[in-house]
Amino acid sequence: MTQWTDRRIPLPSLLARSRDRWPGLGASLLGGALAAVAGLGAFALLAIVLWISAPYPDDGPGGALRVAAASWLLAHGVVLFRTETLSGGPAPVGIAPLLASVVPVWLLYRAAREVTDGEAAEGLETVKGLEGAGGAEPVAVGPAWCGVVAGYVGVGLAAALYASAGALRPSWAWTLVCLPLVTVVSAGVGVWRAYEPPTGALRVLNRDEQELLSNAGRGALAGTAVLVGGGALLVGLSLVWHGDVVRESFLQVTQGWAGRGAVLLLAVALVPNAAVWAAAYALGPGFLLGAGHGMGPWSPATAPSLMPAFPLLAAVPGSGGGLLGWAVGVVPVAAGLVVGWFMARGARAERGRGAGWSVGRTVAGVLGAAVMCGLLLGGLAEVSGGPLGVAALARFGPVGWQVGGAAAGWVAGVGVPVAVVVRWWSLRQVEERRVEVRGMEAREVGERRVEVPVASAVTSVPAKVASEPVGARADGVWEDQDLFAYEVLAADVDPFLPDGPDGPDGPDAPDGPDAPDGSDGPDLTPIPQKKP
Repeated sequence: MTQWTDRRIPLPSLLARSRDRWPGLGASLLGGALAAVAGLGAFALLAIVLWISAPYPDDGPGGALRVAAASWLLAHGVVLFRTETLSGGPAPVGIAPLLASVVPVWLLYRAAREVTDGEAAEGLETVKGLEGAGGAEPVAVGPAWCGVVAGYVGVGLAAALYASAGALRPSWAWTLVCLPLVTVVSAGVGVWRAYEPPTGALRVLNRDEQELLSNAGRGALAGTAVLVGGGALLVGLSLVWHGDVVRESFLQVTQGWAGRGAVLLLAVALVPNAAVWAAAYALGPGFLLGAGHGMGPWSPATAPSLMPAFPLLAAVPGSGGGLLGWAVGVVPVAAGLVVGWFMARGARAERGRGAGWSVGRTVAGVLGAAVMCGLLLGGLAEVSGGPLGVAALARFGPVGWQVGGAAAGWVAGVGVPVAVVVRWWSLRQVEERRVEVRGMEAREVGERRVEVPVASAVTSVPAKVASEPVGARADGVWEDQDLFAYEVLAADVDPFLPDGPDGPDGPDAPDGPDAPDGSDGPDLTPIPQKKP
C-alpha cells in the first residue's frame, strides 16, 4: 500500500463535498431521471398494449420495448432509421408527432419547477428516511438546471443505446443534438418560471417598454393560436370533403383491429402536424409532399400518385387556385384582426390609467407581435415536417423560413390598420363618455344647489339703552337675558293648565294683588324671550 493510497479521500467524502458545494444537486439529478423514466414508461405501456393486441406479432416484448424507446426519442426530434426495407438500405423517419412531443416537454418542465421549488428535495429526504423532510428549501438555479439536464440526458442516452438493436435505430448525430437541446430549453423554462414571473427577466427595460413587449407577446401567442386553430379547422373540413378516399386509405394500411387502432392512434398524434401544414397552406407557401413537389393555395400541382397510404395524406386538397385560394385566406386575415385588436385593447387600457399609447407605439407593438408570430409559426413548421424515406420521400412538410415570413407579413399587413382604427374608435368613445359624465355631474350639482335668502328669518332685536338696568323691560317686568323660555316658569306653575282645583284660578292659588285682567291670581303672562 503506497502513501498516496493511504491519504486518498474516500468516495463518500467526495460526494459530501460536492453536495455541500452544490446543494440540491442530488435531488435535481433524481428529478431529471424520474422525468425521463416516466416518459419512457408511458411509451412502453402503449407499445406493450399494442403488441399484446396484435394477432401475429413479429417480435417479442423486447422488440416492442425497443420500438417504444425509439418512439420516445423520435418525440424529441431524433431521426430514426428503418432497417427492414425492400431495397435493403436504411430509410430515415424524421416526422415527430407533435402531440407525442408534449409528453416529454411537459415532464421536463414540471421536474425543473418542482426541483427548484424544493418539492423534489423534500421527496428525496423522505425516501432516505431523514428527519426534517418538510423543511426542504428551494434549490438554486445552477444545481437545479444542471442536475435535471444531466439526469434526463443520462437516461436518454441509455434508452438510445438500448434502441440501437431494434428495427428502428436512432441516429447518434441527431440524438446528441436534439435530446440535449430539448432538455436544456424545457428545463430552463421550468426553472425560470419557478424563480421569477414572466416580466422578471425584462427588468433591463423601462416600464413602458415592458408593457409594450408584454402586449406584443400576448398578441403573438393569440395570432399563432388563431393560425393553428384555423389550420385544424381546414384539416377537419378536408377530411369530411374527402371522406371516401380517407376511409379507403385507412382500410388499406393494415389488417385487423389492432393494426387499425395503431394507425388511428398515430393519425391522432399527427393532427397538430396536419394543422400546422394547413396553416402554411392558408398563408401561401404551402408544404412539400416529397422532394420538389409543393402544394399551395395557388399551386397548379396535385398530390403525387406515389404517396404512402395514410388517412391524413389522403385528405390533401387537389390543385389550388380559384375559390379555394380565396377561401383559405380567411385564416391569416383572422389572425391579423386578432393581433390588431389585442394591441388596440392594450392602448385603451393604458389610456384608462392615464398613459395613452400613441399611433407610433401601437404600430410598433403590432410589428413586434408580427415578428414573434412569424418566429413561433416558423419554428412549428420546421419541426412538424421531416423525411419519410429517400429520394422522392426525402422531405415532407412546410419550409420554416417561408412560413415564418408569410405569417409575419400577413399579421403586419392586416394588424396595423386594424389596430390604428380600433385605437382611434376606442379613444373617441372614451372621450365621449367623459364629456357625458361631466355634463351629468354639472346637472346634478345644479339641481342640488340651495338658494340662500338675503334677509334673515330671525327678527332682529333692538339694542338696549345703556342706562336701562340689565333684565328690566319697558313694562317693569324683570327679564333675565341669560335664561331660556322654559327656565322662566316655576316648576309648580303652568299657565297653560286648564282652570281647576290645582290651576291658577283654583282655591290653592296664592293670594296677591288683582291681576290686570281682574282675576285673583298673579300675573303669569309669558314673557317673550330673546333667542340666544
